[in-house]
Amino acid sequence: IDRALAYERYLLNDVIPLIRHRNHHGIGVTGCSFGAYQALTFALRHPDVVSSCVALSGAFDIHQFLDGYYDQDCYFLSPPDFLPGLGDSWYLDRYRNRKWVLATGEHDICLRDNERMSNLLTSKGIPHSLHVWQGMWHDWPWWQKMAQAYLP
Repeated sequence: IDRALAYERYLLNDVIPLIRHRNHHGIGVTGCSFGAYQALTFALRHPDVVSSCVALSGAFDIHQFLDGYYDQDCYFLSPPDFLPGLGDSWYLDRYRNRKWVLATGEHDICLRDNERMSNLLTSKGIPHSLHVWQGMWHDWPWWQKMAQAYLP
């Protein structure tokens, strides 16, 4: 959890200012597998910074990695935990004006995580798309094809 928060601070304090200096358009995030979790979580935590998120085969529930540990930071780093109870219009209004893409495969180990996240986004009125690729599983060759399909 400390590492996740340190990484977030690095992105906010070092990477994002550099991107903004060089690029005056919106900032999109993407990732595969655990990177998809990181991209989606960062985008949800900072909708004032991120304009789009493309999450490929993400596992969004971090409980499996915490070995029973859980605190407030864990809660806010686990979208399936904090999103259902979120009612703050500052966040929800921004979420509803962002691009959200979830992509996974019909045989992907993270299919259920993506379906659950799609249902959570729907329950909050957050427009998004869920793409389930037929015959696909959790592996780099498929993510490369997904990236070509969903990233500009």
